[in-house]
Amino acid sequence: MNYQTSIREKTGTILIYAILLLFVIFTIAPLLFMATASFMPSREIVKMPYKWIPETLHWPNFFKAIAGNDGRYSFPRNILNSLIVAGTVTVTTVLLACMTGYGLAKFRFRGRTVIFMMIMATMMIPFEAIMIPLYLVTTKMGLQNSYGGLIIPFMVNAFGVFMMRQYLITFPDEFIEAARIDGMGEMRIFWSIIFPNSGPTIATLSILAFRAQWDNLLWPLLVVQSEKMKTIPLYIVKFTTEKHSDEGAMMAVALLASIPMFILFFALSEYFIGGSAVYSSRKG
Repeated sequence: MNYQTSIREKTGTILIYAILLLFVIFTIAPLLFMATASFMPSREIVKMPYKWIPETLHWPNFFKAIAGNDGRYSFPRNILNSLIVAGTVTVTTVLLACMTGYGLAKFRFRGRTVIFMMIMATMMIPFEAIMIPLYLVTTKMGLQNSYGGLIIPFMVNAFGVFMMRQYLITFPDEFIEAARIDGMGEMRIFWSIIFPNSGPTIATLSILAFRAQWDNLLWPLLVVQSEKMKTIPLYIVKFTTEKHSDEGAMMAVALLASIPMFILFFALSEYFIGGSAVYSSRKG
């Protein structure tokens, strides 16, 4: 009986690992294709079967990716715009969501639940439903072709407030009460105790907020018309819709545009994964 149980457990373990391995392969394969194809000329990319290792490193792909099909070298300015927009939105999202979540989690006041439910209700409204009214407000305020038009509508989001509130509900009240007894004000408590100890959630929220704005195509497509204010998704769309597109250069553009996201993730991954383990053990 024990032998049969052991066989079933081993079979189940092997099956789980096989399924996970398939997920890993399906996840990594497109990224690996992008990375290898960016170093190939177009004629090698379209060959079948596909050779995953380039015969030679075709560096002109990257030169053309940066110069663009029109040779105007708008890539550096566009990627700088994306860094400014995504970075600013990430900072404001984290700060405002953390403050709001702290207030909803640790302060007792009339209507707290109603306010929280109203914030959560906004998550049920698709962006497409408010896109046109938001665009009209933006144009009335004269924020077209500006960083303000790209940043202000996304400075805070309901999901960030939800994440911070749920995390801070588990934060021990004793620390806050002890700080108040010592004479610390609420803002000092927030900056000295709450914010530094919210690392796991802050890191996760930072990655999600940055990625959302880095990949945002629809809103910049509406509010930005000038070349100097376009973001990297608009550059990629323009690059891939040119009449004479180069597949190798297209892969190079995609690879270069992915680098900031990879840097951010790997810079914060160890921190928020390690912090999440501590948080889970404390919660348990």
